[in-house]
This record gives sequence, structure tokens and C-alpha cells, in this order.
Amino acid sequence: MPTQPTDGSVVAVCRKAEPGVPKYPVEAVELVEDYGYHAGKFVRHRYLARLDPTKPNHRHVLITDTTIFADVARRGIDLEPGMMAENIVVDGVSVMAQPLGTQIEIGEALVELTEKRDPCGQLNASHPRLFEVVSTGEDGQVCWNAGMFARTLRGGWVRPGDPVVVKSQPEAS
Repeated sequence: MPTQPTDGSVVAVCRKAEPGVPKYPVEAVELVEDYGYHAGKFVRHRYLARLDPTKPNHRHVLITDTTIFADVARRGIDLEPGMMAENIVVDGVSVMAQPLGTQIEIGEALVELTEKRDPCGQLNASHPRLFEVVSTGEDGQVCWNAGMFARTLRGGWVRPGDPVVVKSQPEAS
């Protein structure tokens, strides 16, 4: 049986029982359809929940890629998976370059990118300059480079080494 071509692979999967930075690498995570690690039917982010507690939660899982780690390293901070509280680290797919609505198969799961992560000062728990570095470009302009949130369309297990395939991107309007 022929295998499907891959765009990349999973480098690490991370989790932590309670919210916060960092997350810790584990052998596998199970993504649950329409639920995820930033779990719940309605938005859980404290600020967003105060604005509208009935807003649907589309922040099921946080995905970063190795290009983000390389960019941060060029600016003097060496990161290990989980230090930005991400759940999945991939290589071969620049997550930040994908448009919102892009569907990506990661291991057994299928996710849809829903939101560019707006980083916050909690990242400084991993390094005192991390928030600054992922919030501004080398030219000093505001430029979020801290991963993408996705919602889980099809649940399944995700492990390091699993294939990552960009399945579809939204039509340009």
C-alpha cells in the first residue's frame, strides 16, 4: 500500500496537568475531537472569557515549529520543547506561515489552524526575555512568533516521529 507524502514530522509532544509554562515532553498525546488540551466547549482564556464566556473554544491545541526555535536561538535564547507551553512541535512545516483555516494532519489527528498565538508575559517563566523575543521582530516591530492555536477536527494519537501533512488551505478571497 503506498504511503502518503509528508510535509514534515512531529518533533515533540508536551503536556502538563495544570495550565502554565512550561509543558513537559511526553511519549504521546491524544487529541480529542472538539475538545483538546486547552479543553472545554467554551473559551477558557481568562480575558476572552470575561468578554464573552459563551464564545466557542477553538484553542484546543498549541502548535509551534522548529523555525520558531531557530529564530529565538538567533536572538540568544535556547529553548527545549514545551518551554513556550506548546503541545506539539513540528519540523518541516512553518506553522506561522500557514493561513488560518489550514487543515493539518498530525499523526492520527486532523486539526484546523484557528488563531495566531498572542503571547503573554507568562512565557518569561522559561526565560526572562522570551516574551519580548517572540513578540517583536529583529527590527523592533510587533511580530508574534509564538505558535498557532488549532481546533481538533478528528481526534487521535500524536507521537514524536509521526508525519505532518498539510491537507488543505482556505481559498484566497
